[in-house]
Amino acid sequence: MEIAEILDEIKKKAQEDADLKEELLRTREQKNPLSAFCAKCCELGYPVYEMDVIAAGEESYAAMRRSTNGGGEKSPMLEAQEDYYELLIAGQ
Repeated sequence: MEIAEILDEIKKKAQEDADLKEELLRTREQKNPLSAFCAKCCELGYPVYEMDVIAAGEESYAAMRRSTNGGGEKSPMLEAQEDYYELLIAGQ
């Protein structure tokens, strides 16, 4: 299962379980929020690690860049790169 699919599944579970939702939201208060989030995912049985989340966001951003004006150096800058952790937390 790809990281985006895993995160979608976790998001759906959090929408159905208020306690899980709160636990995931509390990861933002930690010194290293992404590590805390990944630890919680592993605790839930989902193998999610920091570099998986970061790489997925970078790959998504790179794919979007390539799809605009041929993806060369003169492609327009995109607003921001995908941060899957922030997107998931913001969607709660």
